[in-house]
Amino acid sequence: MNGLGPAARPVSLVFQDNNLFAHLDLFTNVGLGIDPALRLKPADRQAVSQALARVGLGGYEKRLPATLSGGERQRAAFARALVRRKSVMLLDEPFAALDPGLRAAMADLLMALHRETGHTIVIVSHDRQEVERLASDVLFLESGHIVLSAPKEEFFATTGIASLAEFLGHPHGE
Repeated sequence: MNGLGPAARPVSLVFQDNNLFAHLDLFTNVGLGIDPALRLKPADRQAVSQALARVGLGGYEKRLPATLSGGERQRAAFARALVRRKSVMLLDEPFAALDPGLRAAMADLLMALHRETGHTIVIVSHDRQEVERLASDVLFLESGHIVLSAPKEEFFATTGIASLAEFLGHPHGE
């Protein structure tokens, strides 16, 4: 992928800090995911509205990010990634700012999208329950290196890695 410019890469990113432009309304922020020049066709405009509705922000198209809660801003960033329709979606702690109910709803939406599209979804998480609920395969990193790459069942059954035992809440590295 090094030879491809960022726009040509088949990856959509959802950053932990949501990366919305404060001076642009939500419709425009999401529309940037389709075309940075905002040359949106009628179908693109419909896709933006549908994505906002799908993340629970229907009717918020003209609102500025500063008027939203942290969770609403994160959902708007999620909507922007949805409209990009890339084969890989990378999410960095995408549900961290959400309350438990909304976190579950967004996780369900993410799983539904995965079933619909078959696209690869990579989630960076420090939440064991999120890993249990969403993962099929897990990469466990320590100091920037992969310590374990395994199917979810094997990941949760692995012993002998102290940092993994700490993450899983196992006493004494068991």
